[in-house]
Amino acid sequence: MSTGREIAARLRYTLAMKQALREEKWPILRKDDDALMKTLEATLTKRAKGDPYDSRGSFSACIAKLPVGLRAMAATHWLDISLSMDSMTCHFGNFGEPGLVAQTEEGLLELGLPEMAECFHEAAEFMVPLLARMNEGEDPAEGLERLGLTEQADRIDRRGMELKDSADGGSVIYEAWIPYARKHPERVFGS
Repeated sequence: MSTGREIAARLRYTLAMKQALREEKWPILRKDDDALMKTLEATLTKRAKGDPYDSRGSFSACIAKLPVGLRAMAATHWLDISLSMDSMTCHFGNFGEPGLVAQTEEGLLELGLPEMAECFHEAAEFMVPLLARMNEGEDPAEGLERLGLTEQADRIDRRGMELKDSADGGSVIYEAWIPYARKHPERVFGS
């Protein structure tokens, strides 16, 4: 009969062997986090082509062809930019194309950010129907004010801002990328 120490030692050995096999199959996993992030950024730059501002869906059509994890990163990148520079509701003024909206919500879920996905979903349900009621080229914040919907938008935006930062003050979206890529390299670097 095995002792607890023997079982623990076998388990450590098995886990080390699995990790070695993963690294053999995915040598990129040997990189440190900074180098892995640079690789992710370069991969996205190379593979996520198109204009994310295009309302005709060229960007969402392009990233739909990417592996699910890389697609999640390509879509959520633009939400992170919006949250850094503006707000959750204003995001839809720039990135309200239905395909990209759907891919962003799916991406948040794929990356393990269900609370952010829930907030994004609420914002999408609120904002997407309003986009048609806004004047051409109108700033979303001004349109919301003109329509008398600032208070509702502010509530969603406050929740988005509460969720956007990680415990150490970084981006919760970008900080989800590295652990995801390490856990699911085939969903990021696969074909």
